[in-house]
Amino acid sequence: MTNTPSYCYNHPGVETMLRCNKCGRPICAKCAVRTPTGYRCKECVRGQQRIFETATGVDYLLAFLVGGFLSTIASALVGLISGVAGIFSWFLIIAAAPTAGVAIAEALRFVTRRHRAKSLFITATIAVVLGVLPSMLVHLITFDLFSIIFQGIYLVVATPVVYTRLSGIQITK
Repeated sequence: MTNTPSYCYNHPGVETMLRCNKCGRPICAKCAVRTPTGYRCKECVRGQQRIFETATGVDYLLAFLVGGFLSTIASALVGLISGVAGIFSWFLIIAAAPTAGVAIAEALRFVTRRHRAKSLFITATIAVVLGVLPSMLVHLITFDLFSIIFQGIYLVVATPVVYTRLSGIQITK
């Protein structure tokens, strides 16, 4: 291998010594994507990501319907928790919201047969948020303040739990 600089395939005026470790094309620092195995061009990274996106159209429909339905049920249960008097209801909601998020995410992983795609995770998250709307509207009409607050806590806690659980994001290693 020679030490003569090449020119980036994407930016012909930029000299570079860096090459994609998959296709071998010369790439500049702007075009290089750092991976665990070395630097790759954006096209090779995109091609690799397509392999991991396995969701089909049915998965989107199932995720939206099941996620919305389960979130509606969880939201109704949150409304019941808000009716419990005292500080015990606050402990219940703090424990129940993440538990509901995990249960919804696992149900969605089951019905989508563990298929993956970022847009599938976003669809499921939107379904969880929309599933709260019927219960939230009822509590807004009746102006039940504690139920509105508890619905908000449920949304703030359960929605990111569903997304992170589905997408596989790990907060700690």
